[in-house]
Amino acid sequence: MNKDKKDKRGKKSDYKWFVTIFITTFVLSLFFSYLSSVALNDLEVLPAIILLIIIVFIGIIFDVIGVAVTVANEENFHAMATKKAKGAKTSIKLIKASAKVANICADVIGDICGVLSGAVSAVVTLKITSSMALSFDIQFMMSAFVASLTVGGKAIGKNIAQKYSTNIVAFCGKVLSFSEKNK
Repeated sequence: MNKDKKDKRGKKSDYKWFVTIFITTFVLSLFFSYLSSVALNDLEVLPAIILLIIIVFIGIIFDVIGVAVTVANEENFHAMATKKAKGAKTSIKLIKASAKVANICADVIGDICGVLSGAVSAVVTLKITSSMALSFDIQFMMSAFVASLTVGGKAIGKNIAQKYSTNIVAFCGKVLSFSEKNK
């Protein structure tokens, strides 16, 4: 096959991936934004804060998975696959598609969690301000706290992902292979 056909096929594949990821992100963002705003209306301050922390940690965890998949050594999983280790073949698939997996985990899920955490922190701030009858705006403090927690958590997470990439990818492979078998 000549180089021009490969380039055209690659560009078509990139375009298709862009459209797929764009639509997926849009739909997921719409769904989770709506769900979180509806859910937050009825929540008290403490459960809303807990929800905010959960959203931040979900973003961090998926960022860790995205990094782990990109740095994991595929050969380790080939050895595991020959020993019939659960999830090894799925882990190999994850590593072979590491750019797309990292895009979904770190960008799609991570960015959606980032946007959601900003929206949820605004609602939490309003709930705190009204429940404590504060006369000043604490949104800038809440935004700074959420941003610091997110960025700091992702910084620690990246080190963990690099150090324990094999374990993280193996765990993800087991979880995904289990869910594949149940379909």
